[in-house]
Amino acid sequence: MRRNLLPILMSMVVLSPLAIDIYLPSMPTMAAEFSVSASEVQSTLVLFLFAMGVGQIVIGPLADRYGRRPIALGGILLYIASSILAAVAMEFHWLQIARVLQGLAACSTSIVVFSAVRDCFTPKESARYYSYLNGVICVIPALAPTLGGLLAMQFGWRSTFVFMTLYAIVMMVLVGYRLPETRPANTVTTGPLYRWSRYKPVIIEPHFLFYAFSCMAGMAAILSYVSYAPVWIIETLGMSELTFSGLFGLNAAVNIVACFAAPMVIAKLGNRPTVMLALSTMLVSAIMQVLLQQWGPATGLPAALSFMLPMMLLCIGFALLLGPATSMALAAFGERAGTATAILGFIQMSGASLLTGLVQQTDLPAPYAVALVMGTLAITLLTMMAMPRFDNWHQEQHAH
Repeated sequence: MRRNLLPILMSMVVLSPLAIDIYLPSMPTMAAEFSVSASEVQSTLVLFLFAMGVGQIVIGPLADRYGRRPIALGGILLYIASSILAAVAMEFHWLQIARVLQGLAACSTSIVVFSAVRDCFTPKESARYYSYLNGVICVIPALAPTLGGLLAMQFGWRSTFVFMTLYAIVMMVLVGYRLPETRPANTVTTGPLYRWSRYKPVIIEPHFLFYAFSCMAGMAAILSYVSYAPVWIIETLGMSELTFSGLFGLNAAVNIVACFAAPMVIAKLGNRPTVMLALSTMLVSAIMQVLLQQWGPATGLPAALSFMLPMMLLCIGFALLLGPATSMALAAFGERAGTATAILGFIQMSGASLLTGLVQQTDLPAPYAVALVMGTLAITLLTMMAMPRFDNWHQEQHAH
């Protein structure tokens, strides 16, 4: 229907993963420069994702009220301003504020991207375009840390935020000139923006909550891994930024392969069994991480590999989990899919960031902290799936 729309949307969707992954190799350097702890510099990731989660609820209705283009342009403008603020921040609290604003900005562009696909294409076409967009999201973690590591080595960590600024400026020009308004003509644009009656049927549905918390479990595990990995590998184990980028990129490549393989697994097993397989994979990853830390190598590259190897299993489990868990969560809400999707995003991102933030307040070493998050959540959900009393929470449902 709109042939030239997909390249624009694919370029826009880069903004969110770019803001997460490009500065990962610089986190130990940033902690040293600001004279803050590892957990404090990790909070910049947590705050970004928390803002993205809250933004799902706050910004989603605005895109329906005022249209996609204004929200996209406003989001990119905020992304530019927040990236500049991060690049010039001399005090750590200003960097944290910048990351909150950047999370809201990335949420705005993400909402517009996925809403535009829903606006312009049939369900069959949308599935294909969503797969393209998710493919871009999966590729960025494989490439961005290497780019960020090279930039930081040549120009310092602030150059990673300068790069984000420049990319967003390019996107501002592209969106300003090329992105059409895609909001359907029949969209309701009157009445209160935020109504409890819109959210209540979704929030009180146990089936939705179970699979929303499943998505949150996967996101919390990934966020814990991403936030702890650079500090553990670069600062504690003494690896270079480029070595970290290579190891992280290898795991991202495994995630990409798993993302492409996931539809075949789902087609063969079904949604619920695939969720169980994914949670089991996360649990095995947690157990393997603990065992390798107890009896594996303790220094150098072998120690880094012993940390990253279980994380490959986590990446596979996450790739298998997200699709079927999202589908199961939204299955009963065909008539209010937008609202349910917003609440799902809020629970997934904000819940994951809160859990990760809590674990970061402990003194647990990185491998045990990540293992605690994914192991506890996975075994809790698997236990519920094994108990008949919770069958109505997780068994297959269909749209009303």
